[in-house]
Amino acid sequence: MSNWPGKYVIGLTGNIATGKSVVRRMLEHLGAYTIDADALSHRAIARGAPGYKPVLEYFGKWILNADGEINRGKLGELAFREPAALEKLEDIIHPLVGQAVDMLIKRASQSVVVIEAIKLFESELRRGCDSVWITYAPEEVQIERLMRKRGLTHEQAIQRISAQSPQSDKVAAADVVIRNIGSYEDLWKQVNNAWKQAVPAGPTQPTIIRKAAAGEFSISRGKPKNSEAIANLINRLSQNHEKVSADDIMAEFGDKAYMLLQVGDNLVGVAAWQVENLVARTTDLYLDPGIDVDKGLETLISEVERASGDLQCEASLIFPTSELAGREHIWKKLGYEERTPDSLTVQAWTDAALESMPADSALFFKQMRQDRVLRPI
Repeated sequence: MSNWPGKYVIGLTGNIATGKSVVRRMLEHLGAYTIDADALSHRAIARGAPGYKPVLEYFGKWILNADGEINRGKLGELAFREPAALEKLEDIIHPLVGQAVDMLIKRASQSVVVIEAIKLFESELRRGCDSVWITYAPEEVQIERLMRKRGLTHEQAIQRISAQSPQSDKVAAADVVIRNIGSYEDLWKQVNNAWKQAVPAGPTQPTIIRKAAAGEFSISRGKPKNSEAIANLINRLSQNHEKVSADDIMAEFGDKAYMLLQVGDNLVGVAAWQVENLVARTTDLYLDPGIDVDKGLETLISEVERASGDLQCEASLIFPTSELAGREHIWKKLGYEERTPDSLTVQAWTDAALESMPADSALFFKQMRQDRVLRPI
């Protein structure tokens, strides 16, 4: 039994580049509240946060960027190269992350919680889990992903992989093993089946959120089965010439959630967003110009906000096209203001904006809660 009464806690781990985050998002689609403990570790050492001063005192100011933030790349190179340095860094960060995880779980409304942590077995978090899930991928797949997605050299990729304990040890200790070696569809089936077996009475995300009378909007959560309809709408409304396929959208479900706006059986709007590090990022907004766009935009954003609030988001970032950005009265009504990434006052929010902001889009910002996790002291 977990440390949190009334919660069923899944510990999700696996070595680098095995697909932990994709599986975590899939479980979120299925109705779990999910926590990225590794992202919380980044927050723990942000300027002014509890871990910032201890890290500087041990490692020195040479790891700072010009803006005073810790350069995680420099810190990571040192920590992965020197076992003693990695151990010290973990001694600083792990207790802080544990406190943040405890806070998030206690205030979560969901009955099933997933904690993603690359060092799950080495931390106190393991003791609080009812079940441990492992993601697995062959080493050659790990290397290819690290080189393609993170821009590492072959040597750097090998170094990162070698710094971790063998996958075989984790697989042997797991209750559930997810083998991420095939298609996204295969991965989704594995996760879905494991969810049904491990959490038979677990929650599910409601598909239809709000029904409507004839001629009015209804809104629902997108599912992988909706991939073709979503692709068709985007291709019809997109101003660029790159076409997306149903397979492209299916793969995007590993990164994003979709909110669908319909009139009757017709799909007339879609919002794609993700929640990472307690920040909601709406990166794709499409609305059929033949509808009441103001009302459709308000309906979509309000529902994305509600869903993001269920995930305890601190801030909402929306990146509309120039046409939608021009509807200032709607953004004002919804409580958003146009900003630039460097004007945001919290490093995690700035990082989220820089990571997610598409080219040729605006940035609209709204703070969703005042009590922040690992806030500066």
